Amino acid sequence: MATYDTIVFDLGGVLIDWNPRYLYRKIFATEAEMERFLAEVCTLSWNHEQDAGRTLAAATELLVGQHPEWEPQIRAFYDRWEEMLGGPIHGTVELLETLRDSGQYRLYALTNWSGETFPIARQHYDFLNIFEGIVVSGDEKVAKPEARIYEILLERYQIDPSRTIYIDDSLPNVEGAQAAGMEAIHFYAPMQLREALAERL
Repeated sequence: MATYDTIVFDLGGVLIDWNPRYLYRKIFATEAEMERFLAEVCTLSWNHEQDAGRTLAAATELLVGQHPEWEPQIRAFYDRWEEMLGGPIHGTVELLETLRDSGQYRLYALTNWSGETFPIARQHYDFLNIFEGIVVSGDEKVAKPEARIYEILLERYQIDPSRTIYIDDSLPNVEGAQAAGMEAIHFYAPMQLREALAERL
């Protein structure tokens, strides 16, 4: 059985509850109107480009130009971005703390996140200080599941992928980690992760 000495966590959806609906439920009168806006205007693919390094200002002006009828709602995305942050995902944070306290593992994070908004998250979540290093896609100008961002993580922190477990709630990102040579767990819930790690460690 492989011996693992390094564990890498995704952040959003694994350790941090981030959801634009927390904000937009305050803005739209109905769930249906909110969901249509998020599906057609401030989409996941649009947000992904900020994770890959596009500036918030450029992203906002692009959408305002395409959808001028939604300008106030579009500008709210980053003007009120902090309102999209929920609390920590406590079960996963507790697991992270247990891994730290064991003293057996190097702990890192690899996140798709805008380099402009990530400092806000750092102010909210003290547990981010547990990690020896965090690779933020927006700072690197490349996002998961592109191969290069996994290479940056491995090279920067001299990580042996064959001794590493990677955790993410996105299946394409899990597959990207596997392609980079890491063991990878597709995260669904804290208890599922606890059991999956127990099988491997």
